Amino acid sequence: MTDIYVDGDACPVREEIYRVAARLKVKVFVVSNGSRPIRPPGMSSIRMVLVGDTADAADDWIAERVGAMDVCVTSDIPLASRCLKKGARVVSPTGKQWTDANIGNALAGREIARHLRELGQNTGGPAPLTKRDRSRFLSALDTALQAALRDVTRS
Repeated sequence: MTDIYVDGDACPVREEIYRVAARLKVKVFVVSNGSRPIRPPGMSSIRMVLVGDTADAADDWIAERVGAMDVCVTSDIPLASRCLKKGARVVSPTGKQWTDANIGNALAGREIARHLRELGQNTGGPAPLTKRDRSRFLSALDTALQAALRDVTRS
């Protein structure tokens, strides 16, 4: 069975995920540490998971449960890497599909940015999500889910 795991606290595309999940009849786990209250949508296929408030509690919960037939939605590059190692498909809220081929460069870039911040440089935050980003996300999520669902039927 294919499920969607959502790194929920900072996810700006939850409504889009709910619509796609309802259309394809897949379960969604929205994982949050509660730092930003998330109102549940009231759909039986969507489960809100509240984890502890440690730094990586949501990431750990997702990484422990995600599998090769699942899709994770996250902007967290280390979490994306952990999910890829388990064979899952990973999509960012801007529609970037993380793969084994591109995650290494992303991890390296993240480390460089962290080092620059430690040196006092402002590396800026993420750009606001645009309509184009949302459209790209919907397409990438649909592509990842369709591929995962095809794999489920083959196994």
